[in-house]
Amino acid sequence: MKLIDIANKLQIEFLGEDDQELTGISSLTNINKNKICLVSKKKYISDSLNIAGAILCQRNLVNHIKNNNFLISENPKLDFAKLTKLYSSNISKPSFYSDLNIFLGKNVSIGKNFTSGIGVVVEDQVKIGNNVNISHNVVILSGVQIGDNVFIGPGSIIGSEGFGNVLDSNKKWHHTTHLGSVLIGSNVRIGANCSIDRGTINDTVINSGVIIDNSVHIAHNVIIGENTAIAAKVGIAGSCNIGKRNMIGGMTGIIDHIKTADDVVISATSTVTTNINEPGHYTGIMPISKHASWKRTAFWITKLDKIFKKLELKKFKS
Repeated sequence: MKLIDIANKLQIEFLGEDDQELTGISSLTNINKNKICLVSKKKYISDSLNIAGAILCQRNLVNHIKNNNFLISENPKLDFAKLTKLYSSNISKPSFYSDLNIFLGKNVSIGKNFTSGIGVVVEDQVKIGNNVNISHNVVILSGVQIGDNVFIGPGSIIGSEGFGNVLDSNKKWHHTTHLGSVLIGSNVRIGANCSIDRGTINDTVINSGVIIDNSVHIAHNVIIGENTAIAAKVGIAGSCNIGKRNMIGGMTGIIDHIKTADDVVISATSTVTTNINEPGHYTGIMPISKHASWKRTAFWITKLDKIFKKLELKKFKS
């Protein structure tokens, strides 16, 4: 594509040669004379940028970069995401489903423009909207409902049995059969090897706009609010209600029946053991707290050994 055509598609301004042909996108470590390079911060500027086909950046960086061709953006990372879609035709797509690569149960409803990989299983009573892409070896269990514009990564299982078990008087476990299902809204993206359990009686709900990284487990009866982002290896226990626009860092663990407010950010590796009732940034290996408070606590924890030694010395001298 030409520089001017890309600028028009992204609806942003450009500087330089409008007929400059650009064949794709390059990283900062592998700059190519025919490709576009994203520079999101001043610290990433180097002399090697002068050989790039074009630079995608904010206006305030233009005078600091040696190049003639620019795509000027108010939000370069957002326009970079859009740019990847313009060049995505170079990436192979899964074929339309057929009897050779997908198992379909009874009374399955599938919308327009459905694509799937190999080894996909869709059980009875499943409803799938338009423009859904299900990758290799995905299992969609009975009764699951999926909205429009949804992607499910390879190896994920939607609608598996939840971990509901009860001990009897002889200390033997009895599994509770889960009678609910999973409802997935529109514009949802689910990564590889995720497990989303069906509800016990009510449904597990993944609302519209949610994005989920690889290897995430969402237990029975969990509700995930709109436009929430969940990073890899997060575990959310049963009956949690996660607010809208939450950002949950990788390897976070959330115990059962937790509620979070809208616009909450949880740092990676945190353990959430209490409700979060106000928006903000939270961190906690110990009981979770506001991020600023946690940093102060963490600072003093690193000083405890020195404080203890001083107290012991003072006690010895006295």
